[in-house]
Amino acid sequence: MPYARVAEDVRLFHTDDGAGEATPLLLVHGWGADSHQWSWHLDALAAGRRVIAVDLRGHGYSSVPAEDNTPRRMAEDLAALLAALGVAKVVAIGHSMGGQIVSILAVEHPGLVERLVAVDPGYGIAPEVAGMFPRTIAALRSEHAHEAAVEIDRWCTNRRTPAVIRRWHRRRLYGMAPHVLAQAFEAMFALEDSIGVRPASDAYLARRSCPVLSLWADPNQAAWEEGLLKHPDSKVVVWEGAGHRLHEERPDDFVALVLGWLAG
Repeated sequence: MPYARVAEDVRLFHTDDGAGEATPLLLVHGWGADSHQWSWHLDALAAGRRVIAVDLRGHGYSSVPAEDNTPRRMAEDLAALLAALGVAKVVAIGHSMGGQIVSILAVEHPGLVERLVAVDPGYGIAPEVAGMFPRTIAALRSEHAHEAAVEIDRWCTNRRTPAVIRRWHRRRLYGMAPHVLAQAFEAMFALEDSIGVRPASDAYLARRSCPVLSLWADPNQAAWEEGLLKHPDSKVVVWEGAGHRLHEERPDDFVALVLGWLAG
């Protein structure tokens, strides 16, 4: 069955494809999305490896708890999922909020994460940008939560973003439980233990000991994270001019980048 119970009130939907001797890949989607986000990549990645793609709590086909829809709780869910599947170690790949979640998994459960891929991750936000977030969180808690979420989503695209990607994500956002959108966004950036905003990002991410492949659209963000990476096999790549979902915009290039780094 494609469901695993990871807490008393939470079952996670996941797919499990491919096989091979190499370390399995764990694919973790972003805020307001689900594992269908990896449909552009699954076949190519699973051609030579086991690939686990999961819907985070509150998202997709997984359970929607009333509370605790936070990156830290989601990371603990992933640890429980891997234990249920008997998987001892993964290459954890996360986009946006998923990049924050897999980084938490790597820090709190370092034995589980052999390598980490962060795709335009949801951390390293400048304090002056984060100053707008209390208003954003209030909008997500209002009766117009979905409209607020779609407004946030406009930041994720540019003129190069295919219309199908824009439409796909708008539809997913409108299908989300509003309280999950608010709780997850707030926990990423505005709580005492949030790691999404500098300097909290710097201190926490410097604790990652595994090799990290970090892919950014913004060269300034890429230069910032490069200074935090400790392992000599780590690498930072910039696709300047891409949208936030650059792996969806260039799926073949993304698969080639990840598999090339893993083989290197």
